[in-house]
This record gives sequence, C-alpha cells and structure tokens, in this order.
Amino acid sequence: MKIICVVGARPNFIKAAPVVEALRKRSGITVMLIHTGQHYDRQMSQLFFDELGLPEPDLDLQVGSASHGEQTGQIMIRFEPLLKQEKPDLVMVFGDVNSTVAASLCAAKMGIAVAHVEAGLRSFDRTMPEELNRIVTDHLSDYLFITEPSAQKNLLKEGLPEEKIFFVGNVMVDTLLKHRERAQKLNISQKLGMTPRGYALLTLHRPSNVDDPETLANILDTMWEISRRLPIVFPCHPRTRAQLATLAERLPWLKRDNITNERRVIITEPLGYLEFLSLMNSARLVLTDSGGIQEETTVLNVPCLTLRENTERPITVEQGTNILVGNHRDRLWAAAEKVLSDGEHEGRIPELWDGQAAERIAEILTGRR
Repeated sequence: MKIICVVGARPNFIKAAPVVEALRKRSGITVMLIHTGQHYDRQMSQLFFDELGLPEPDLDLQVGSASHGEQTGQIMIRFEPLLKQEKPDLVMVFGDVNSTVAASLCAAKMGIAVAHVEAGLRSFDRTMPEELNRIVTDHLSDYLFITEPSAQKNLLKEGLPEEKIFFVGNVMVDTLLKHRERAQKLNISQKLGMTPRGYALLTLHRPSNVDDPETLANILDTMWEISRRLPIVFPCHPRTRAQLATLAERLPWLKRDNITNERRVIITEPLGYLEFLSLMNSARLVLTDSGGIQEETTVLNVPCLTLRENTERPITVEQGTNILVGNHRDRLWAAAEKVLSDGEHEGRIPELWDGQAAERIAEILTGRR
C-alpha cells in the first residue's frame, strides 16, 4: 500500500509527525511525504521538521505565499503530475489549510482515496477560509478521522456515511505528549526573564483580528492594559508583524524601548515548536486566535482566552480550559481579569486524547486495505 502524506503549514507538521512515524512502522506500507511549500521559511517550516523528527520531504512543491485562489491552484498544478507518476493507493491530508483542500481535490478527481485527519470540525462561520477548506475536504474523503464527538454529529448532519467516520483521538496531542518533557527542559520562560506562571502568552494571526488596523489596535491596546497585571510574551506571526509598523503612531509603546525595559510586552520572532510548547506549558494564561492552541492548552490545563466569536473545537470549551471572548476590548479585559482573580480554570482531558491517535489511524488503514 502506497500512501502520500501532504503537509504545507506549521499545524500540518505537528499533526503529520506521529502519523508518518506510525505508518512507517507497519510492514507492507510505503509512505511518501510531500511538502507543498505553503509555509517555507525556517521558522515557519524547516525548524518544525527538525524538532519533530519528521523525515525530509520526498518532494517540496515550493508553492510559497500567494492569494487563496492562486496558492490552491498552484498546489494542484504541481501535485497532479506527481499523482500520475506515483499512483498512490491513498492521499492523506491534515487540518484545514489550502494545501489540505488542494491535495484532496487532485486525488479525488483522479479516483484516488483520500484520508482526512482532523475531519468534521466546524466553526459554522463561512467567512473563514479554513471552514470552506474543511467542508470541501470532508466531502471528498473516504476516511474521516475525527478528534471529538461533535465532529461525527457535523458529518452525519451533512449526509456523510457513518462507515467513513473513525473516532481516533487527536494526533496533535500525540505530538505534545511525546515532546512535553523535552520542551520543558529548554526553560524558555526563564531565558526571557519570566517566572513560571508569571506571564501570559499571546498569538495573533487570523485575518479577522490582524488585517483591520482598528481591530488590531484595540486588541493590542487591551494587551497593554493586561500587561499591567502580568507581562505578556508575544511571538509575532509574519502576517501580524507586517501590520505593527502601521500602528506605531497610534500605539507609541510599540516603538519605545519600554517594551523591553519595562518587561510588559515582549515581542519575539516566531518560535519553534519546542520553544513555544515550553512557554505555553509554564504560562499563567494564553490568549490566542489559533485553533490548535485551544487544544494544546486544554491538555496542559492552562487557561486559554480565544479571541474569536466561535470555535470549531467546542470540546475545548465544554471540557477544557478554553473560553471564547471575541476581540472586543471590554469582553477581553473582563475575561482576563476574571481568570487572573479567580485562580486556575480546571478542565478535563477529552476522550482518546491519550497520545495513541496515530496508532489507531495506522491500525484502521492496515486493517481495511
């Protein structure tokens, strides 16, 4: 059985690493790893391969940055000839990025089976490009590997057959549990002058939060206020970094030395997986608009305020430490104040988030081939 695993962005690498490892341990399976190049610089791509122990890709399509349509189209143009040459039995895709939907479309149109890892998640917000990618990919897939019960309900409601759906757990948790101890030994918080549980960690990259200067300015203004209670470490995504220069006049603290001298908001370059996990594991509070971080903080039992009005991962709210707060100043400040005043927000680990999801996927594929 020949399987092509397709990755293109940081979240894909985290999810693919344990699956590729599990599949390559099985006899009779050949695994090719294809990188589309959607994320391509060292901090956004190569460093993750190195840290997670992912083998070098068999091929890098080198697509790079572009609009959604152009990027998706370029991936399809470059991926189709590879499928014709290699004739795989299965194409496996991960998550919800443009690489996910592009590879799925190519494979499905050529009659090649598709497996979607992290299927069925829905925010019910079709203004998010990721939501459209999820829906299309799921309806093209032959294997739907889900992380939580809500995903099965979503897929059945959309008319997808139950026999395609497999509740396997969360492969992102596999990676986290494998590398948690190693990450903690890095002591990144101490290297930044922070004490464990004595700082907040912030990430921002969603267009709804960073593309509009007014919205981003309000979020950052609120962060500056929160930093009066505890300092904030802010690894800055390239998309967000490009916007900061436009806000320097409105937010003078962005260009003053007091960012460093007062130790209130510490802006860093994007971090590798292990560095970020080290910081997240020791944080008092995480503020984010990322989907994966909602899951990771749930496993780490770290309070998480999600700067969105919705989540495609409702189990992190129902059972975990995640709280949806949107991006409005008053709600964000009130939620942060409540977490900091009330103490720990205890959560539970969801079912099958036990570090064995990739093994379950490998077992299903080898048992049904």
